[in-house]
Amino acid sequence: MRIRIGKRAAGVVGIAASIVLVGATPALAATGTVHTDSGAPLTVRSAPSTSAASAGTVADGTAVDIDCQTTGETVTGKYGTSNIWDHVPGGYITDTYVYTGSDGRIAPDCTDVPTVPTEVCSTSGLGDPNTCAQAVTKAKSRVHTNYDSSYDGWCDRINAQNYGFTASGSTTAYVHWTQIPSQYKHPGSLDVPAGGLAFFSNGGAGHTMISIGGGKFLSNDINGAGTYTETTIAQIKSKWGQTYLGWSQPWFKVNH
Repeated sequence: MRIRIGKRAAGVVGIAASIVLVGATPALAATGTVHTDSGAPLTVRSAPSTSAASAGTVADGTAVDIDCQTTGETVTGKYGTSNIWDHVPGGYITDTYVYTGSDGRIAPDCTDVPTVPTEVCSTSGLGDPNTCAQAVTKAKSRVHTNYDSSYDGWCDRINAQNYGFTASGSTTAYVHWTQIPSQYKHPGSLDVPAGGLAFFSNGGAGHTMISIGGGKFLSNDINGAGTYTETTIAQIKSKWGQTYLGWSQPWFKVNH
């Protein structure tokens, strides 16, 4: 869907000038300039949707490099209504606030575009001491790159601690997954909301980690034994050869 106004008309003088200077050769780089109605900065999102987590802002009047474009949420902005989103350093911005000189796409299609989870993390009925948001905040406060023996191999306990427990009540991450009632599990789903717990199997203890939203997670050991750092499902699979099982709401055996 695309209903646009004004981009091409507004750029007639600039386009004419570029023709005089460089002839008909198209520009090699895709660029644009952010223009908002109010002068406020434009929010950069972790996925092509206004409901996706904020990944920063771009000030009004800033020139941006657009390395690819994708289809996302339909938005109405300064330059009309469109479902085109531009990928700029750090994330995605709606094309409806970007002057590009064109009403069409100007960059290649993006690949591996993150989606906005349709599910939300919830502790309703679970009795967890901390909410999903509190657990994510707790997890972020624990990030470190030095060796800490209390993090080395203790993925399931770390998740439990983020939610206010001292332990999960399960012997391993994989056993934890098998104990979670089906109504709280989402096998195979990659759309993990912030606070959701991702699980993996390797034929043994398996692995688990907490989502912080936007396709990002916090995990122990993946970037060094005893560390606690940001990662992705893809990195766990490729670096450790783990099979992704899916994600679950924060259900812990210790409380059930």
